[in-house]
This record gives sequence, structure tokens and C-alpha cells, in this order.
Amino acid sequence: MSQSPILVTGGTGKTGRRVAARLRALDVPVRVASRSAPVRFDWADEATWGPALSGVGAVYLVDSNTANAPDELRAFLGHAEKHDVGRVVLLSARTWPEITGEAWLATENAVREANIDWTILRPTWFHQNFVEEPLLAAALDEGELRLPTGEGREPFIDAEDIAEVAVAALTGEGHAGKCYELSGPSALTWGEAVAEIARATGRDIRYTAVSDEQFLEEIVARGWPAEGAGLLLAMFTHIREGRSEALSDGVRQVLGREPVDFATYARRLAEANGA
Repeated sequence: MSQSPILVTGGTGKTGRRVAARLRALDVPVRVASRSAPVRFDWADEATWGPALSGVGAVYLVDSNTANAPDELRAFLGHAEKHDVGRVVLLSARTWPEITGEAWLATENAVREANIDWTILRPTWFHQNFVEEPLLAAALDEGELRLPTGEGREPFIDAEDIAEVAVAALTGEGHAGKCYELSGPSALTWGEAVAEIARATGRDIRYTAVSDEQFLEEIVARGWPAEGAGLLLAMFTHIREGRSEALSDGVRQVLGREPVDFATYARRLAEANGA
């Protein structure tokens, strides 16, 4: 009997496309869905949910990151139950419960309350955010990343490690009802991370610490709405205050190995760009 496909929402995003690639490498049928994918999926358009869910056995969930996310997830998981989906893996974030409190926990709780086997992944900031997150990538393209993180440290994690953990949870046993916190093997300041990329790639880039007021003024000038800028500031303040530097062992729990370190990622980035 043929294996049911796995639905990957956010399938063209930073983690979704890596999850899809790893599933394909294992010859697992994959259904990539997003607003721009051949299988269209939009959290704001419930009419897209049924076709995306038809016949799938498991789902990788990247929610809408909006205030509507908990209600959307509850409704979507109701559809998933009707389609006999057996398991879901939700991408969350390690810092969100501290920063947003009940608002973010409501998203995770929507998954916990579903009548489907679930796993939650709570990663730290990704290595790949430096080149794939528009705010950071644009700043480094200009040569200078200006943030209010000070000397705060972050145990950046490789998105490939997140994807490998997600695939293990989607295809293996023993992960139902688990919440895995995922981090890299060491915590770096943002200046150290930028310097590591500069060393590996030969790019002339630097990090500059700025005040909260400078950051807000500059990011709003780049076109960010005030509410979004405020949330980013809360995240960076969390890092500056040393509240994000703790290491987590989720990668080791699931994969039985240490997570990829930032220097390895930087070398891989350099090789990919011919440096």
C-alpha cells in the first residue's frame, strides 16, 4: 500500500522547504503548500484547506503568525481530524511564550487540544536569518547590522537541524505529545555571529549596537509598522538582557548528536556562494 503524503504548510519558507527536501530524500511523498506553491494554501482562506489536506497522513504546521493564529489552527485541525490526519508537528519558538505570554501559548494550546498526535518544536533564532530574513539580509548587504542586542548572546540554530528534527517527528515513533526546545551548541553575541560570517565569506560587514530609540527610528524609516517594530524590539531586548542565552538539548534528544555550530554554517554559506 502506498504511503500517504505529508503536507508541509509554509512549504516555500525557511524551514518548510528544508523539511520538504529531507522528506523527498527519504522517498516520502510530500505535498508542499503555501500561497505561492502549486498546492495553494492560505490561512485566511478556509476553502484552500480541504484540497491541501485530502489524503495526507501528517502535517508540518507553520502558522500565520497573526492574532488569528489560535482560531485558525483550531479550525484547521478540526478539518484535519475529519481527513483522518494522524499527526502534526508545529513550528513554534522558544522565546515567544516569555515575550507574548498567553497570546502565543494559545497557539500551542490549539494544537495540544486537538484529537491528533502532536509534537511542538521551539527553536531559537536561525543561522539562516542572517541571509534569508529580509531585515537582517538587507542590512548586511549594506555592510552594517544595527541592532539593540548589545552584548546579549543567542544560541543560534541551523534551520537544517530544525528540519531534520521535524522529519523525525513526522515519520518516526516516540514523539507524540513532546515539546522540543532546540538551540545551537553555543551562544554568540550578534557581533560575534556577524564577524564569523565576515571571516568565512570575506564580506566587509560589521555589527553595531544601537539604542532602543535608534533602532525604532531606523526600522520605522525602513517601512516597518510601529506594532511590528515594537515586537522586534521586545525580542531583541530579551536577548540583550541575557534571557535567551541558555542552551537547549532538543536536537540531541531527537537526533542523538550535537547541533551544527555557527562556524560550520558560515563555512557552508561561504562555499555555497563561491567564497
